[in-house]
Amino acid sequence: MKIVDKRLIAEFLSTYITSFSAEEIENSVEIPPSEINFSYSFPVFRLAKTEKKAPELIAENMAKTMMLPDFLEKIEANGPYLNFRIKPFLILKNIFELQEDYGRIYETLEKDEINSLRIIIEYPSPNTNKPLHLGHVRNMLIGSTISNLLNYKGHEVFQVNLNNDRGIHICKSMLAYKKWGNNQEPNKKSDHFVGDYYIKYSQEEQENENLIEEAKELLKLWEQKDPEVFELWKKMNTWAVNGFKETYKKFGISFDKEYYESDFYWKGKEKVINGLNKGIFEKNEDGSIIAKLRKKFNIPDKVLLRSDGTSIYITQDIYLAYLKKDSFNCDKSIYVVGNEQDLYFKQLFAVLSLMGVKEDKYHLSYGMISLPEGKMKSREGTVVDADDIVKEMQNLAYNEVNNRYPQLSEEEKLYRANIIGMAALRFFILKFNPKSEFVFNPKESISFEGETGPYILYCYARIESIISKSKEKINLDVDWILLNHEKEINLIKQLNYFPEILNSIVENYGIHQIPQYLLTLCQIFNSFYASCPVISENKELEKVRLLLIKCVQIIIKIGLHILGIETLNKM
Repeated sequence: MKIVDKRLIAEFLSTYITSFSAEEIENSVEIPPSEINFSYSFPVFRLAKTEKKAPELIAENMAKTMMLPDFLEKIEANGPYLNFRIKPFLILKNIFELQEDYGRIYETLEKDEINSLRIIIEYPSPNTNKPLHLGHVRNMLIGSTISNLLNYKGHEVFQVNLNNDRGIHICKSMLAYKKWGNNQEPNKKSDHFVGDYYIKYSQEEQENENLIEEAKELLKLWEQKDPEVFELWKKMNTWAVNGFKETYKKFGISFDKEYYESDFYWKGKEKVINGLNKGIFEKNEDGSIIAKLRKKFNIPDKVLLRSDGTSIYITQDIYLAYLKKDSFNCDKSIYVVGNEQDLYFKQLFAVLSLMGVKEDKYHLSYGMISLPEGKMKSREGTVVDADDIVKEMQNLAYNEVNNRYPQLSEEEKLYRANIIGMAALRFFILKFNPKSEFVFNPKESISFEGETGPYILYCYARIESIISKSKEKINLDVDWILLNHEKEINLIKQLNYFPEILNSIVENYGIHQIPQYLLTLCQIFNSFYASCPVISENKELEKVRLLLIKCVQIIIKIGLHILGIETLNKM
């Protein structure tokens, strides 16, 4: 099967252009603007230097002399550009035959050219002193979506989670519970119960600035394995982690392995001291151990062990890198963490490089998310918890379904509301470039119109409704020549780019490109449908248009599946 992409266009061009490699040509091939009714364009400006001719003349001469290969319908010169139009039937044939595998791999690649990697993705790494919040939702959606995509593209993906379950922030919740909890068992979702005491501590600390000393004393007792303190820690930690698991389930997330900071936070010391003995690190005059990074990596030096010999955050992350390598022997490790840690991860990766950790490492950095009311603050209790936002989205979706389809059974309303609500939440957050900051507006995200998940679901369901109304069977035995309307050609053109979009995301992790692609696809589909009715007295035309919209539906489903969104045949 021949998937027609930039690579195939470049291979064809390389038989006519000998001054550049196929790879150089491929990098120059462009997707033309939507108003250009061709699949790909090649600018010939660089050829003007070697051929000593005007680019327009070069393009015109090449268009005249080129023999059409079996996958192209037309080659045309347009100023300094060579334009190529792929045969529409080839695109639809590939999608219809490959179904959910369209976009999985480039079929133009030989089997031994497909480089399957073992990849660890670490997220969301919560603290066990409070429930997961809206910021964690963005983290989880980015982590799970990139996991889905890499798995879809043939890589072996391992999803892991680090629970930050020790330290002064954990002891603050413990102290508040010890003072004001009265040994009460959770009377709500258990991680929310723990979080209430973190807020309680912050409130009480405003009245009693010495409270922090009591929290520090609690931390010392914990490190000394004081039985009473350790028992309290285990109890509250279990409550928090059990609550997290309920939230993960709502998002369809599970992990191949979970790590706990308390199990190994001190073990990184040996790695650091060993690095010191080997001359990789240096000791400061105050006794602290430091990694000199400025000269080699052009980033600030990093302390790895304090002067009193105690570990810091990077000490445990060094050990965790070795733990993950031992567990999964991966080629690549991706850390999904907010952009406030950008410098930290540059330093961590530089240190691991100095220590000889060979795997490729990547910090998938993302910006902060806020609400129309403003930024969130955990200590003040103004954070929107992940569970609460899920519930709000489902309630908004239920009201929308109930208003539109009051005749449905209660069970069906709840079923649709759950899918629509989660689609709205996922799509709205994922449509933004991970590096950007944005405001999450729940009411805007639930709209059935505009740049939303429900809009994409509605488009999918609309196609299903059209197919259901037709009595014609969808197959490849159609009159291809009937696909000649401008709106049809534009829709097919968009379908062809889907595998390349996915491939580019594997390289740059810009997962927002999937929602943006789906929005464009659905907008083009709706424009097509307004001009080109599918159900028709002309049954041959109906057949070929049914095939076209079925291919659109297949691509929508693949894209939504990667985003973790279920489809609905009826909205």
